[in-house]
Parts: sequence; structure tokens; C-alpha cells
Amino acid sequence: MATEHFSTRYQDLDTWPSLDILAAFYEGQLSAVSAVRPSLPAIAAAAEEAVRRLRRGGRLVYAGAGTSGRIGVQDGTELPPTFNWPDDRVVYLIAGGTGAIMQAVENAEDSVEEGIAGIRGNDVGPDDVVIGVAASGRTPFTIAALKEAASRGAQTIGISNNPDTPILEACSHPILADTGEEVIAGSTRMKAGTAQKIILNLLSTLIMVRLDRVYRGLMVNMRATNAKLRRRSEIMVSQITDCDDATAVEAIRQADGDLKTAVLIALGAGVAEARDALERHGGNLRKALADFSTSS
Repeated sequence: MATEHFSTRYQDLDTWPSLDILAAFYEGQLSAVSAVRPSLPAIAAAAEEAVRRLRRGGRLVYAGAGTSGRIGVQDGTELPPTFNWPDDRVVYLIAGGTGAIMQAVENAEDSVEEGIAGIRGNDVGPDDVVIGVAASGRTPFTIAALKEAASRGAQTIGISNNPDTPILEACSHPILADTGEEVIAGSTRMKAGTAQKIILNLLSTLIMVRLDRVYRGLMVNMRATNAKLRRRSEIMVSQITDCDDATAVEAIRQADGDLKTAVLIALGAGVAEARDALERHGGNLRKALADFSTSS
């Protein structure tokens, strides 16, 4: 596995000046970003299939061990506040259990049984999307979870930093970011971890865009859970409708905080009319706006 290789270039790294060490780390991060570029078509294909399943009510299921598992948790936990993705439609399968998010659990990644049990225990089915992440591409826990999910008809996405590995063969949508050797041999929290985070950022965000949770580059499904975000909601309503602040504030109040509904209210729709328009178009604000403009 290239991610485990020792590089003679860095064999005296610990004797270098700090700035030179940081420069080596930085170059590694840049190469991790570059390694993602060839995987864009695979990410797009995985996202398009995921959208079809999620529209039927499926869940996003993240599976991984160690660093890879934690990166999956980070990605998934950001979806509810950013895109108002339902909390009960995100599942985390972490080798060693939830305690492994904060503290390493030795040998957990080797448990095939735990990977299978996680899929079965969450009753994963055909509408679900299971994302397995493993830098090595050989983690038994993650591969077992993907195989069990596939046997139950779920979409399976495997993310690896090494080519020709079992995880890429165990899934319906393999995504490879070949990041190669690490500056510190085997420390896949560095280059490999960066590439994994980028891939998950791209994948989940594209899914949310395709699920109509973004309009004109704005987070129109955002949960406004604090003063900063409430103000952001007001600004977005004003930007989209070209209304003044007072109108935006009142529209959001009438919409009970739902930004899409507030946009239509700010343009003159009644509360019920706005909600009906959005429901008629499956929550797609662009289509609802067009419909409203036509009717008005």
C-alpha cells in the first residue's frame, strides 16, 4: 500500500528546520487536493444515484474506522444544520462504537462481525446510501459493512487512497484518490485524510444541491439556530427578493423560520399559497418561484 510506504526523501525530517518541515507537509496537502481531481466523474455518478435513493426516503450511512470514520462523522453531522437534512436520516457506523470518535479503540477495525451487525442493526435497505471510507482500502470492518449493505440492495460507495484494493471491489461506486506515500510514513490523517474530507465534502454537498437544498448558491434550507444564522436568513431573503430588511424579517416570522416559504411571502404570496407552491414542486424554490411568477 502506497500510503504505508517509507520515503527516503523524508528520512531525516526530524532534523530539519521547522519551516522546512511545514513546507513538506504543505506540499503534501496540495498533492492530496490534486489527487481528488481524477475522481470527480466517479463522485458525480455516485451522487446522482444517491439522490434517486434519498428521494425515496433513504438514509446516508457513513462507515469507517479510526481517522476515516471520524472524517465521515464530521461530514454527516454538518448536513442537518447546513441543509436541514433530517437527523434521523444520517447513520454512523464507527468501528469500536461511538466512543471511538473521541478515543482510539484497538483492533476495532478488524471486526468483520461488527461491520455486518451495524448494517443489520440499522435495517439498511434498498433506499439507503452507504459510504465506506478507508485509506488503506483494506479495513475489514468497513468492507464487511459495504458487502452486507450491498446484499440488502443499498447503494454502496467506497472511498480509498490506494488503487486495486478490496473496498473498491466491494462497492457499486468506487472512488479512488491515490495520494501515495505520506510525509510521515503511514500517517494517513495527513494527505489521505485531507483527500477523504474533500471527497466527502464534494459528494454530500452535490447531493444536497441535487435535492433542491441550494438556490443561487445560497443555503436556503439552512437551520437558523442562532442570531448569526437568523441574520443570514434575513439577508438571503432580501438578496433573493430585493426586499428591505423589515419585509424579510416579517416574511421569516410568518413562515415560522422556513426560508423558502419566506421568500415567496416576501414576494407577495400568502403563507398557505407559498407552502402549497413549494409542496407542489417538491421543495424546489426555483420552480416554485417560476410558478408563482407565472400565476402573478
